[in-house]
Amino acid sequence: MRLYLLALNPTDSVTEGFLPAADRLGLAVTVLTDQPDAHRTAYRHLAAPPEVLPCEVRDFREVVGLVSRHHAPDAVFSNSDHLQTQTALAAEYFGLPAKDWRAALRAKNKAQLRRHLAAVGLDTVRAVELAPGQPVSGIDPPFPCVVKPREGVASEDVALVADAAELAAHCAAVRQRRPQDALVVEEFLAGELHTLETLGDGTRRHVLGGFRTRISPPPHFVEEALEFVPEHPRPVVDQVLAQLDALGVGLGACHTEFVVQPDGRARIIEVNYRAIGDQCDLMLARLLDIPFFEHVLRVHLGEPLPAELGARTGRHGHNRAVLADRAGTLTAAPAAQEYEKDGVQLVYRPFRTVGEHHVHHRTNRDYLGVVWAVGDDRRAVDGAVEAFLAANRWEITP
Repeated sequence: MRLYLLALNPTDSVTEGFLPAADRLGLAVTVLTDQPDAHRTAYRHLAAPPEVLPCEVRDFREVVGLVSRHHAPDAVFSNSDHLQTQTALAAEYFGLPAKDWRAALRAKNKAQLRRHLAAVGLDTVRAVELAPGQPVSGIDPPFPCVVKPREGVASEDVALVADAAELAAHCAAVRQRRPQDALVVEEFLAGELHTLETLGDGTRRHVLGGFRTRISPPPHFVEEALEFVPEHPRPVVDQVLAQLDALGVGLGACHTEFVVQPDGRARIIEVNYRAIGDQCDLMLARLLDIPFFEHVLRVHLGEPLPAELGARTGRHGHNRAVLADRAGTLTAAPAAQEYEKDGVQLVYRPFRTVGEHHVHHRTNRDYLGVVWAVGDDRRAVDGAVEAFLAANRWEITP
């Protein structure tokens, strides 16, 4: 059986998660990407590197054409935020299990997500969509408000602005970097930030738990740490699931970010119709002790999920980012490592290599690496992460 996997840049989710899972399932994998050299380099260490073909994956017509000229597909899949709609359309073209492309579009397009949830009467967030070049002076948002690229990721160019002057300045700065991108200006949804991780086969849906997310101080929204939450309060989960149902989310993994307000109301921040990233999906699989990546691939092959996943309970997980606090060249950092000590499994993965120079983004793009740990004792898990951070050093030279 052949799996076509669509990707932009290489990610740990694919390299460490989905490709090994595909190998365990006996699948032949063809990676379609617009960055073939980067993927071939990323997969050199794998026992069975996949076939990598260059393709304009942002255009579903190019995907359909290439697959039609190559081997017959059994599944078309992507874990990229940017490629869910294209993947859904290509899979549907070949009559394969597919996400509803409308749901994929609603999740990716933050303005459309707001409009749809308001139209079905589930949640109304005051939001304005700004087309490229559209004057900011003509809108009247509630301050403070959040400005974000309509189809952005990784908190990039997202900021909280306090007044009209800050709004104009931030929009102008973003448009210098990405002049062709539409923006969304929306009311600030205050509350503690959480995630809900779900897995569905189109009929049955499992809630895998979620995370409590610590973010950086305003005006930016950088995810600094995530702690596993086995079960959110049932009324909160029901509200989030109702909104996912209204959006049409059903097949595969979904990572939803939301806040809970003092009155218990759950307000969605964004829906990422794929597995959670930045090593959290790998941590989740280890934490729950389930073949998470295999389950995701199986549903895209048309197989139903089991009634019970057999997830391990009573464990704690802690994911912590190591962030650059300035621009410069990374001149010292620990290597990738993994070990178990005193009942705690700890993993560290670098996101930058020593010698790389980067600007300071003030987003998740500033991650130098991620350390995570899982175990039965929360204090031991948290302590292992703190001990690792204290024992290692990351140096940036301007």
